Amino acid sequence: MDPAGFVGLFQALTQEQLTDQQVASLEAWLAALSSRGNCLGIVEQAAGACPCPHCGCGRRHRCGQANGLQRYRCMACTRSYNALTGTPLARLRHRDKWLPYLQCLLESRTVRDAARRVDVARSTSFRWRHRFIGGVRRERPAPLAGMVEVDETYLLESQKGSRKLDRPARRRGSKAARRGISRELDCILVARDRARVTHEFVTGRGSVSARQLALHLLPVLRRDVLLISDGAKAYGTFARAANITHEAINVRAGVRARGAIHLNNVNGWHSRFKTWLRRFNGVASRYLANYTGWQRVLDAAHLLLPAQWLRVGVAGSHRQRPAC
Repeated sequence: MDPAGFVGLFQALTQEQLTDQQVASLEAWLAALSSRGNCLGIVEQAAGACPCPHCGCGRRHRCGQANGLQRYRCMACTRSYNALTGTPLARLRHRDKWLPYLQCLLESRTVRDAARRVDVARSTSFRWRHRFIGGVRRERPAPLAGMVEVDETYLLESQKGSRKLDRPARRRGSKAARRGISRELDCILVARDRARVTHEFVTGRGSVSARQLALHLLPVLRRDVLLISDGAKAYGTFARAANITHEAINVRAGVRARGAIHLNNVNGWHSRFKTWLRRFNGVASRYLANYTGWQRVLDAAHLLLPAQWLRVGVAGSHRQRPAC
């Protein structure tokens, strides 16, 4: 709108006696404009001088704007992109509602509750939940150091939401057909040091193996750590192969601790995660890694504001792109 037109509109509004409902509608409209502007500013700042998501080249030039975001054209592959291209947030609409929705994630609201709060469809709320969490959980914590506790916990495999099942259907809340650890259970491996830095991994069905431990733990462990685990053979095999100092606690024999050698911290994380997860009335196994990452971010309490979640989600996606 040109300045003269805005002045005329503003004067007309000041001369009218607006009702409370009209004032509320005007305030909501202005708040949405402000939220959208703040959201786009955070996205542009977090992306920075991002390389081309198509070829990884960092050489680019400006190429107009689209939907409030600066567009760029790659000088190598000549394709255009913006700050969200190639991120989990690409092609999501209603950007004026992103920050209020991220507040719902901080409060661990259900899909339906969040949809009501920000006035979007339930399908949109579900899609946004996993897109936003998928972006934030890419930001991995620092490597584990010192005394590192590692243990796994298990949840019954779930195909919630699937149109076709590869097994007979069962009622929600039912138990596995076999006692103990079996292929009916999803394994969640958690490693946590005494500085409360946590790494979590969904390793698949059944007991964790030494090969899986090497795949997930080696990249996040410093070589001088003291690894503390229960008496499962896989941990000893992994520690010997990786030349890592290892202490095992015979939990089956009733031993819970030997001085500072215990699993209290990692078991406490397991308990908090399962208690927190109950509010969602079961989650599908294919989304389980998003929920463990969501709880890790909440438990660490490093990201306390919606703007921080948005910034980390965008920046983390760009850091994984190779530059030419």
